[in-house]
Amino acid sequence: MNRVVLHPLASYDRAACETALTELLAPLGGMVAFVQPGQRVLIKPNMLAGKSPDRAVTTHPEIVRAVIRQVQDAGGEALVGDSPGVGSCVQVARKCGILAVVEETGARLVPFAESLPASHPGATFHHLELAREVFEADLIINLPKLKTHQMMGLTCAVKNLFGAVVGMRKPQLHLQAGSDKAQFAQMLLDLAGHLQPALSIVDAVVAMQGDGPGSGDPIAVGALLAGENPLAVDAAALELLGLEAADCWTQKIACAQSLPGAALTEVEVLGTNPQALRPRSFRPAKATDVSFGVPPLLRRHLRRSLSALPAIDAQRCSGCGLCIEHCPPTAMAMNKHLPHIDLKRCIGCFCCQELCPSGAILTRQGLLLRLSRFLFRAPQT
Repeated sequence: MNRVVLHPLASYDRAACETALTELLAPLGGMVAFVQPGQRVLIKPNMLAGKSPDRAVTTHPEIVRAVIRQVQDAGGEALVGDSPGVGSCVQVARKCGILAVVEETGARLVPFAESLPASHPGATFHHLELAREVFEADLIINLPKLKTHQMMGLTCAVKNLFGAVVGMRKPQLHLQAGSDKAQFAQMLLDLAGHLQPALSIVDAVVAMQGDGPGSGDPIAVGALLAGENPLAVDAAALELLGLEAADCWTQKIACAQSLPGAALTEVEVLGTNPQALRPRSFRPAKATDVSFGVPPLLRRHLRRSLSALPAIDAQRCSGCGLCIEHCPPTAMAMNKHLPHIDLKRCIGCFCCQELCPSGAILTRQGLLLRLSRFLFRAPQT
């Protein structure tokens, strides 16, 4: 069985975080079971964008602090790194509070800037280019924030590792997968299989619901999760939120391939029962695709009606142009001070929504997609 520990944590009080992390890792042998003296330990938080910690966009700095302290107490050298979606690593780390923690603890911030090729024989994506720091580290501790994700359904342990892809190579992978969410999910699974973090610790004290991962709403969950297998951690996280494997594309594809730890039946959840911490109501990401079988030719003709695509909220848009700059298929252009989306070229990756600082990108569902939950009983994703 793949062990995942679930432990309550009601706030980001510094002492409470340190105590909760110790208790969380105790059933797994503590941090000393993973970190040996002298090892270079790469801590990979979620640093999507430079937002304040209360927005629940990034891993909370007090969780990062507690992990750094335990790595150092075990004798390891703590390095903190990521490749943010918008802005430099230093800028984002400063705005989300992580840079201050790194400086106060004596850890080191390592911005992901240089890529090296990573060959993964047997994987669908045979060749990936990843940050140099992931190759130089002795082990990786994955530190995701529990959030909805408009394209994948959920971002947790598996999706957080996408940050090991540097800068503009992210849009290239989006383009390679195109509008095929299963293909993009497969790339994320291949990436997780290559990186194999030693430990994943999930910040679910305050999670994000709705239009995640950048524009959703914070929701108090009051939990930490930890485990060695990212898929098992994600399975437990879905159970915590009351969601199914079909609600998360990486989990859905992993279950179809019978990957170890993907199914909740293969996961032993230690500590607190997930139902005891489950939010009374949790708003998942909007469905973006109808999952029942529709012939490919018909799907192409009915694409707009069967799927969801981004739309601009003119009242919120500040005209900053970040969505245009970061659109993988270059399907956006400025028109009369507002972004215009060429829906024929749009691949539905929702990078624009993910990175919009104003929350001005909406999810517009097609008519058949909106009606599908009433007309069909097959699950949506």
